[in-house]
Amino acid sequence: MGQLTVLALRAVLVALLAGSVFVQTVMAALLASDLDGGELAGRRVPIVVIVVLGVVTVEAVLLCTWRLVTMVRRGTVFSDAAFRYVHVVTGAFAAAGVLVCALGAVLAPGEAVAPGVVLLLGGVALAAFGVALVVLVMRVLLAQAVARDAEASRMRAELNEVI
Repeated sequence: MGQLTVLALRAVLVALLAGSVFVQTVMAALLASDLDGGELAGRRVPIVVIVVLGVVTVEAVLLCTWRLVTMVRRGTVFSDAAFRYVHVVTGAFAAAGVLVCALGAVLAPGEAVAPGVVLLLGGVALAAFGVALVVLVMRVLLAQAVARDAEASRMRAELNEVI
């Protein structure tokens, strides 16, 4: 991965992280005040908590991506240490799917939110679970690459002994 690519990716990650912190602080407070007097006033706390926790899942993915990019730059991504970050990303996407389902369940009763919005939230939850499965497949590919790298190192060591 080239220096320019890493720099561009890190710039995007920093911008997204700054935006997520803004959403957690300012936008969550504005959302809470907007929900105060409407039909959803009784469900204000769960909605805001779900939104804040959803942003936490985004931040977890961003931070793990930063660490994995750092490992790529150092040439250490094909190691057992990378699995920790891949597991967090998988868990974050699964948690995001659960949170979107919970948001749909909170918004579904009554007529304050159109049924189509709840259906869209179900689609978003399905997409989050799908991304978690894709990351899980990539974890298997990482495991195969780590195993091949270890095998290649072992064979190099044997070859060095022979020489």
